[in-house]
Amino acid sequence: MKLSGLIALAAAALLPTSSVGLSLVRQKDDAASNEDLQHRVAFQNKLHGVCEEMCKEVGAYPKCTQCPKFVEPDSTPGVMTWDELLEHMDNLVNWGQDQIKGWHKQASALQVQNDHSDAAASDLNRRMQFQNKLAG
Repeated sequence: MKLSGLIALAAAALLPTSSVGLSLVRQKDDAASNEDLQHRVAFQNKLHGVCEEMCKEVGAYPKCTQCPKFVEPDSTPGVMTWDELLEHMDNLVNWGQDQIKGWHKQASALQVQNDHSDAAASDLNRRMQFQNKLAG
């Protein structure tokens, strides 16, 4: 009990009393915690493959919940389940709708081009009629 009190007093004595000193201590603590986090992430990434291998050795592999970012393997490889089929069909419907929208957009652009060329042809036809009337 006395030892913890002495440690607390020593820690309090070592802390800077100015606000500038406190901000420097906080910045150093933040930098140290960021560096610590980076080391932890690197360590976990190295253990990722080891964790799955260990789970395979103890027989807990397909139902491993403790490995970080574990993705369960396909339970029916090479076979499409009803859920997968329905999801695939939904994706096809969305793809088909996108294709039709693209075709409509392309057809509209072609019609606009034809309208301009039709207007030019109509204008030319009217000019020829007008000149023919003037000629007589």
